[in-house]
Amino acid sequence: MAISIVQLGSPRSKDEGLRIGTVRRPPRGVPKEEFASRDYYDVWLPMLSPSQELVAEAKAAQTEAEWNAFSRAYLKEMAAPDTSRVLDTLAALSHTANFAVGCYCENESRCHRSLLRGLLTERGAQLRAKASA
Repeated sequence: MAISIVQLGSPRSKDEGLRIGTVRRPPRGVPKEEFASRDYYDVWLPMLSPSQELVAEAKAAQTEAEWNAFSRAYLKEMAAPDTSRVLDTLAALSHTANFAVGCYCENESRCHRSLLRGLLTERGAQLRAKASA
């Protein structure tokens, strides 16, 4: 049992389980009824996405310093009590079920999902290894 960290819209892996979208907005131009069948997500959990202001900051980050500033601000948002409890719950569930969390970004290293990976790891989550490119 484990959590997969995925790019939403990418083909699902075998035994991936439920896919959770940790994005601020649903996919553009895709009918809600097709989110799951097009491999975006089965359920939407926007509270694990950066705030709209931070999404803009992350997209604009060009330097390591700008990315680090975004990372600090996002981690601060994720430390809020309700969000922290959701992360604790996902970490605990990772020991009993397969599921995935993800975002649309192509490059995980410049995406909040890389930070989610770290937050879940800190909480003892069972994570699947990154897929090789």
